[in-house]
Amino acid sequence: MGFTVDRELFNQFPELCFGLIVARQVDNEGESPALQELLAGQVEATHRELAGGNVRQHPLIAPWREAFRKLDYNPNRFPPSIEALAKRIAKKAQFPFINKVVDLVNSLSLKYMLPMGAHDLDRLQGDMQVRFTTGGEVFTPFGQEETELVEAGEVVYTDDEEICTRRWVWRQGERSKVTPRSKTILFPIDGFYNISEEQVRAAREELAALLVEHVGAKVSSYWLDKDHPAVEFS
Repeated sequence: MGFTVDRELFNQFPELCFGLIVARQVDNEGESPALQELLAGQVEATHRELAGGNVRQHPLIAPWREAFRKLDYNPNRFPPSIEALAKRIAKKAQFPFINKVVDLVNSLSLKYMLPMGAHDLDRLQGDMQVRFTTGGEVFTPFGQEETELVEAGEVVYTDDEEICTRRWVWRQGERSKVTPRSKTILFPIDGFYNISEEQVRAAREELAALLVEHVGAKVSSYWLDKDHPAVEFS
């Protein structure tokens, strides 16, 4: 199993880069007061930073809005996931605890102001791919059972059978969501050279350390860009 990025995406965004973590033997059952405290503290810190400001103009969010516009996605209708999360926290310093892994990802996503995903690899078929749809692929929205068809030309995270995340980093679905029973998890962190590379690398390293410390995971780290668009997980 591996992770591949369509070269056409790099043709449009040559500065694109991905930090990846694969975590195995994850213990995501139960609660972690330490991770809940981490999330609560980061939510409060982010609220203090962003309240009353224009989240859309944040230097790590504005490039995502521009990327979406380049792909003809209206970022006001389909905001990048980090923008939606940051806006929510800017309005109110509250966010629900979900499970240990998701709480950790939300904490670091806010800390580094990056879109970060978490996908249950045991629920996937074939490689995880970031590519343009060819038309007719299906997507199951989060919390639903009924699928929807996706037209050609949309950037998605997908496996061989079903789309996992629509409009690049807009919205993850049911296909690969992380639950307390998830044991093998892929964490992609999307960014851009000369904009957020430093944050992507730092988030990847901190995520790896915290996964070992708090959920007992065995972790492997990877890096993808236009010169290295694919990786096989060891």
